[in-house]
Amino acid sequence: MSEAVTANILDGRELAEEVRRGLAGRIAALADEGRPVRLDAVISGGNDAGSVYAASQARTCGQMGIEYRLHELPEDVTQQQLLNVVADLNDAKDVHAIMVHMPLPDGIDPDVVQSFIHPDKDVEGVNPANIGNVIYGRRSLLPCTALAVMTMIESTGVPIKGRMAVCVGASRIVGRPVAVLLMQAEATVVSTNVHTPDLASMTRQADIVVSAAGVPSLVTGDMIRPGAVVIDVGINRIKDPSTGKARTVGDVDLDTVSRVAAWASPVPGGVGPVTVAMLLRNTVEAAERSV
Repeated sequence: MSEAVTANILDGRELAEEVRRGLAGRIAALADEGRPVRLDAVISGGNDAGSVYAASQARTCGQMGIEYRLHELPEDVTQQQLLNVVADLNDAKDVHAIMVHMPLPDGIDPDVVQSFIHPDKDVEGVNPANIGNVIYGRRSLLPCTALAVMTMIESTGVPIKGRMAVCVGASRIVGRPVAVLLMQAEATVVSTNVHTPDLASMTRQADIVVSAAGVPSLVTGDMIRPGAVVIDVGINRIKDPSTGKARTVGDVDLDTVSRVAAWASPVPGGVGPVTVAMLLRNTVEAAERSV
């Protein structure tokens, strides 16, 4: 039996900073050409978490030389009114990048709204056209979280080609795109879902495990092959029994997994910051492609 290892903890904040540094020159070059990078975000009233995120986005964009415009709509906005705002942004020549903050008010279908964003400006990669392009390997704005996962795996230096990878969870925005990107990198990929029997028997064979199921402590150390790379995409709010306060945890029991894996990402501080960096990278790429 292989000896237990102590995992290297992947610092998402550090990796995100590396990505931002790499974008600085591209942003400056576009500004010199008279094509300043701009990100337009849409938010509806009553979205407190989105407002906090939007404020953070504004600060980050300001630091990087990206113009950030937030379009604030009332809590009682109708779906058609929201679509009209997106339509205006789709048509605006000086708008390179569009995102819509979730969640949306009751009665508004997020799939309809996300499908309405022009694929060339869809910097979150949520339009079905961009998600579908992942399968064909076409040049596209890919889903930010899936890009973040691949960036984190690649940062370990562990070869992906020929390795066994298991994606726990098959959501449209994360699980499936990650599985396809791993396939394109020539890994052998297993995609699991809530109906998959004996999940542990599959993860124990994997060199790479990506969990995006939204189940606290779903993946434990006894499910991991020694020396594996484990990326945790789960975001779950639970009550800490010792304090009674809510805290954020992932799908992975980092305490036990880190005793077995070679690399593991934490929650918070792992995939989250890199996902934000991928949004910025997509924004810059959308600006570079605009005519």
